[in-house]
Amino acid sequence: MRARDTPVPAPSALPADRPTDVLVVGAGLAGLPVALELARRGASVRVVDPADPGSGTSRVAAGMLAPVTEAEPDDPDHLAVGRAGLDRWAAFAAGLAADSGVEVPLHAAGTLALARDRDEAEALVRFADVCGRFGLPVERLLPSAARRLEPALAPTLRGALSVPGDLAVDPRRVVAALAAALPALGVDLVTGAVERVLLGDLAGGGSRATGALLADGRELRAGAVVLATGAHPVAGLPDAARVPVRPVKGQLLVLRDPSGPGLVERVLRFGHGYLVPRDDGRYVLGATTEERGFDVATTAWALHELLRDGFELVPGLLDLEVQETLAGLRPTTPDALPVVGPAAGVDGLWWATGHHRNGVLLAPLTGLLVADGLTGASRTPADEHVASLVDPRRFAAPAAPLHPPVPEDARA
Repeated sequence: MRARDTPVPAPSALPADRPTDVLVVGAGLAGLPVALELARRGASVRVVDPADPGSGTSRVAAGMLAPVTEAEPDDPDHLAVGRAGLDRWAAFAAGLAADSGVEVPLHAAGTLALARDRDEAEALVRFADVCGRFGLPVERLLPSAARRLEPALAPTLRGALSVPGDLAVDPRRVVAALAAALPALGVDLVTGAVERVLLGDLAGGGSRATGALLADGRELRAGAVVLATGAHPVAGLPDAARVPVRPVKGQLLVLRDPSGPGLVERVLRFGHGYLVPRDDGRYVLGATTEERGFDVATTAWALHELLRDGFELVPGLLDLEVQETLAGLRPTTPDALPVVGPAAGVDGLWWATGHHRNGVLLAPLTGLLVADGLTGASRTPADEHVASLVDPRRFAAPAAPLHPPVPEDARA
């Protein structure tokens, strides 16, 4: 079955006034896997989004499943989270294909990290040394060896590393499979903009999330609410429950070879850029990293920089057709780790955002962590460790003591 780039959600199967076990706010590659995993466990789930599933940042993602080349390898926390995400992708893709009938092939040719000049070549050596200390699979290659693997590489190449464990996937194919699978599992897909989260008072004090109010006046009631809203703020939350997520803009191009695939087989990484081949002759060339707020305009400067950098390594890129120019907003936290788990201060409220450059890589993990938490499923010690690293409550301000400490000179 050929996936559609922009799947249209099925009409709502449940009356809007019928409460569900869980309301997921956001139909991207954070929210949709949460809905999938909960529905598989028998929960009634509704997903609400202002637009079609995956039409936001998920549509712009390149789809690299690369915990080694996408993170600083000497940061054990980022590596632990990234590798936990990669470990779940094969089973996730197979299960999703079985549920939807949409194949989700994994591109398993690996990654080549490339150096265009002496400084980048020295950086690759340092990167390889750190990877070796952590037991990560990388292999140093002479430029001539790299060009034998990828003949389209420029003769000016200064160095290369092979990372065989990296994968890649087409995020639009993943969204299409999710959009096909969820209605069949009873998930209600609703189009609408959330104005604010609805809160109810608890008998013993405090509050609980009870649903969401839409801009058109509809109320969607639920036993729990999962916020998978990317970088966009959500109204109606107390300060303690909020998380520090900001938008980081990324621009990229989608290029197409009319003669089909074959220019390069592997994912290529260089500096802050990448070239990701698709199986149909398309190539994703990205990406910028810009602190521009919620601006999603594509600019001539950014596209020029991307094409110039890509041309230095793969001259044949300039013969390809420009199919799309895109910009998206990466939801980013201060420590660049996601926020996946219960919110501070509000019962029944969960976060699933802040994935920065790894939203696709961490999609299966996000679904499992939220579903495990909401259903009380047991976790392995390794999964508990990963869950602690991404817990949103790490950003909550510490509670003030009931009584201020007594100064030393005032004590009896």
